[in-house]
Amino acid sequence: MASSDSRSAALLAAVLPGLAAEAGRVQPRTVALRRALHRRPEIGLALPVTRDAILTELADLPLRLHLGREVSSVVGVLEGGRPGPTVLLRADMDALPLQEDTAVEFRSETDGAMHACGHDTHVAMLASAARVLANHREDLGGRVLFMFQPGEEGFHGARHMISDGLLDRHGPAGLPKAAYALHISATLPSGEVHTRPGPIMAAADVLRVTVVGRGGHASAPHDAVDPVPAAAAMVGALQTMMTRKVDTHQPAVLTIARITAGTTNNIIPETAELEGTLRTMSESVRLALREEILRVCRHTALAHDCTARVDIEPGYPVTINDPAAATTLGDLAIRLFGARKVATMPTPIMGAEDFAYVLERIPGALAFLGACSPGADPLSAAPNHSNRVTFDEAAMVSGVALYAGLALHHLM
Repeated sequence: MASSDSRSAALLAAVLPGLAAEAGRVQPRTVALRRALHRRPEIGLALPVTRDAILTELADLPLRLHLGREVSSVVGVLEGGRPGPTVLLRADMDALPLQEDTAVEFRSETDGAMHACGHDTHVAMLASAARVLANHREDLGGRVLFMFQPGEEGFHGARHMISDGLLDRHGPAGLPKAAYALHISATLPSGEVHTRPGPIMAAADVLRVTVVGRGGHASAPHDAVDPVPAAAAMVGALQTMMTRKVDTHQPAVLTIARITAGTTNNIIPETAELEGTLRTMSESVRLALREEILRVCRHTALAHDCTARVDIEPGYPVTINDPAAATTLGDLAIRLFGARKVATMPTPIMGAEDFAYVLERIPGALAFLGACSPGADPLSAAPNHSNRVTFDEAAMVSGVALYAGLALHHLM
């Protein structure tokens, strides 16, 4: 065993220094696929154009391809030259409902849709990583699952793929031993890799409240039951609750992002609506806050002689990096790019990610890949989810090399 491990370590040491160059050689394909996807973004779980572009790009590779039965997912399986464990690499595929406002020549041609979160780059990087790894197929002891996932932006695409057999396709012995995902960031220096052990992204739930009163004439509020003051008081009460019911050492955010009521200036409406998001970093705080939100909304409504219908829609769980996998990812990135290009995040971020569903089952890690556009300041660059966001395509070389390197680390 020691001799085998030594051979594997020597082989990996020989391959890693050339990975960036290999990724560079396929960069024209990476860029071409990314731009094709950027021009024709699709939203949600049904992404036929995106799926077909991926299938075309992978067609000449020695992969077994599996298509989702209910969603537009693609799973590519690369079998190594020797038996061994399974490693999963993920890229999400879907765009956002946003009108693009950039000057890039390949900007979106679909009204109201844009790859503003960089999922087009994720797909392109993973497809090119598959191409690089196919060149090392005979050196691999095991298999690689390439997970191309629709519906990350609120549609639970990873959960759909797991239900469709993503992790169990090769039986208990084929359950992935590790899973990795990269997420590009327009506000990190290009080519830098940032990750951390433990929680890295938040759980996200959607809060919807309908405050019900009794409508009437705006000049006679005493003859009506106005839901608007109740809704306004509810917003303040919820924010106060967050400062009094949550341990200051437990990250949690509640944002009311939409308030809707009424149709004109002289009518007291019957209802007022609130909508917002709850972000938490632990399941215990998440569950406790759901109960507190219900209590505050209902009692605040009653104090104004109204009632409240409260719906809390469960979203993604906390994304938790396995400490050993996060260390593996960081150490490998240092070997590939140098210590100055790799950082350990001091704190998680409050965004959410449905790769969390995979990490609930498989030890693995997610990392952020910096791609701030040339000449821009990461501190002021348009961020992900902005209709003005752009990414440095040169950073994709690092993403391809890191994806491929992670598989090689586990399977050589």
